[in-house]
Amino acid sequence: MKLSIIITHHRTPELLRLCLNSLKEASQNLSCEILVLDSEAQDETEEMIKSDFPDIKFLPFEKNTGYAKIVNVGLRQAQGEYLLVLNADILAEKDSLRKMTEYMEANPKVGLIGPQLLNFNGTAQDSYFRFYKPLTIVYRRTFLGKTARGKKELNRFAMADFDRQSVREVDWLLGAAMMLKRAALKEVGPMDERFFLYLEDTDWCRRFWAKGWSVVYFPQARMHHYHGRVSKKAGGLADLLFNKYTWIHISSAIKYFWKYKGAR
Repeated sequence: MKLSIIITHHRTPELLRLCLNSLKEASQNLSCEILVLDSEAQDETEEMIKSDFPDIKFLPFEKNTGYAKIVNVGLRQAQGEYLLVLNADILAEKDSLRKMTEYMEANPKVGLIGPQLLNFNGTAQDSYFRFYKPLTIVYRRTFLGKTARGKKELNRFAMADFDRQSVREVDWLLGAAMMLKRAALKEVGPMDERFFLYLEDTDWCRRFWAKGWSVVYFPQARMHHYHGRVSKKAGGLADLLFNKYTWIHISSAIKYFWKYKGAR
């Protein structure tokens, strides 16, 4: 098996259908399997998979056990030489999977790559970053991000100096779409399940680098991402006080910085 596609899904069956239809076309001429891991599974999603996508392996979960745990179940079940972890709100362009697998085959020390992610109006999303510093979280979550120092740090973090169209090694990639080598996974290990949501992708990429596997942004492959920032709804103080996803993000950040305390 050349490629296993591991799709994490949570109660958006309409988006999942679009995702699967795009993958059906993008995976032509590839030896490929698709696994859908459905968190807080609904009957309608299972019925859709059985009736419209009978070749897909469907793994339902009664509860929301966290992103890393869901992904790790998929990694254990998958058989492919290459593993593509996708959110269900991703639409793959036709040649994206072929281009990614060919790049991985041609670059033996690359362990993890991510495509260019686009909004549905064609504009590019931020999907590659430099590693967090503790103040990065503060600047992203408060008015301090509008100060001169805040803007400088946020530009560093978001790699504002990069042109988006060049293949480049990066510190870490957004977990919405990542392809990895099985050989690298054996050395690096699965995602850290202590992260319920957020920063599990940052941590994973950091561990790839630590084991000598490079992490690469690969814009020759393109995917569209229906990206909704659930951790930033009302804005400002209201987010800090009332948005549960903001608190999950902060909790994950505390775990991350504690794990790498003293490291640069």
